[in-house]
Amino acid sequence: MKKLKELENLDKPREKLIKKGLKALKDYELMAILLGSGVKNKDVLKLSKEIINLFQKDFNLLNLEKLLSIHGLGIAKASQILSAIELSKRYLIKQNKKITSPKDIYYELKEYQNKKQEYFIALYLDGANYLCFKEVITIGILNQSLVHPREVFAPAIENRCASIIIAHNHPSGELIPSEADIKVTKRLKESGKILGIELLDHIIISKDGFYSFSENMLI
Repeated sequence: MKKLKELENLDKPREKLIKKGLKALKDYELMAILLGSGVKNKDVLKLSKEIINLFQKDFNLLNLEKLLSIHGLGIAKASQILSAIELSKRYLIKQNKKITSPKDIYYELKEYQNKKQEYFIALYLDGANYLCFKEVITIGILNQSLVHPREVFAPAIENRCASIIIAHNHPSGELIPSEADIKVTKRLKESGKILGIELLDHIIISKDGFYSFSENMLI
């Protein structure tokens, strides 16, 4: 198991950082610095490349179980990675992303516009409408039984968020809300009133753009 200091000079991300700065480092080199060392029969750079490959496949669904699927990666290093990601979400996202319009939500979720399955996402905001974090709630055809208010609002209660925005993609490209979309929205709106957590909007996104429930007076 090689540590960073044991790699050849040309392969040392820390030295590259010092000489050229953070922006000069590739993604796997940044990961190598975070990890500090590799594992048995796998040096830190090789391990880092495998982790970055996993990031690139579907970063938004990354969790402890998926990280532990990488051969040799243990709970300690996987926890380091997840903790670093969570810290970034809590500080960088909140500082830079204030939701002021449905277009802001659309750009935040553009990665879902070409997905082949329906993703139902919840965005959690503080009292000043800064985005605290976002979560994929379900993957599959949207209906009331699939999207339960408990699953949507539990993270908001746990993290003391003031409001939420929900969104989902339409793989078909159709932007007009279905009857199921409207029913789910109404149910979550009513649940939010009871909990004191306002549902601000529901956004439908597709490759052709977006549809806002609030802009169309449906919420």
